[in-house]
Amino acid sequence: MTEPLLTLTGAATSYGQSQVLWDIDLAVPAGGAVALIGRNGVGKTTLLKTIIGAQRLTAGRMTFLGRDVSALGPHQRARAGIGYVPQGRHIFPHLTVRENLETGLSALAGRSGGAMKAGVPDHIFDLFPKLAQIINRKGGVLSGGEQQQLAIGRALAGQPSLLLLDEPTEGIQPSVVQQIEDALRRIRADLGVTVLIVEQYLDFAWSFADSYRVMQRGRIIRAGSTREETAAEVAHLVNI
Repeated sequence: MTEPLLTLTGAATSYGQSQVLWDIDLAVPAGGAVALIGRNGVGKTTLLKTIIGAQRLTAGRMTFLGRDVSALGPHQRARAGIGYVPQGRHIFPHLTVRENLETGLSALAGRSGGAMKAGVPDHIFDLFPKLAQIINRKGGVLSGGEQQQLAIGRALAGQPSLLLLDEPTEGIQPSVVQQIEDALRRIRADLGVTVLIVEQYLDFAWSFADSYRVMQRGRIIRAGSTREETAAEVAHLVNI
């Protein structure tokens, strides 16, 4: 059995006095793809923010690559190899595509010698050829699909071992959704990157992920294989 790349044990977090996550146990196997699903407001985004360190653990622990990273800040977790593509992309609108991609190189600081000086890896343009065509265009004038490709490319510039994606198909036209799915498959197969994805579009999640976790009211209430259960069965369970 593949050893977990990421493990959360008894994890909890709060916003002020309001607890949002309760007793989360999550293991993401190295090389795997896990879909995190559930209705809006159940804590999926908060869980991703907890993993990247933007939200502090109030209980439990987190290990990554066998190391306890519970006390590390966001920049330290990024440098350890955790990449994040937030919901809504959050690219820098006044920077060019090239400049946006270059901001992702900061995750390499202190990690891989001259990798930052080498610049944006060529494989990002192989995955997303469109980015090479619009390299000097400002982020703010890009379409939603182009911005999503840019956001994923920016995260990949930091050469992560684990890539977290929050609703990557939201507001994206179907043809671009297929391009993103194809790229994510290559990211797993060719780059060896493990993926944890929050996704409301269950057909996409089921076609890409190996397993799923259902969240409800800040807890993981069910886990299973996308090969053994259909998306329709799980959609009925969580009423998506």
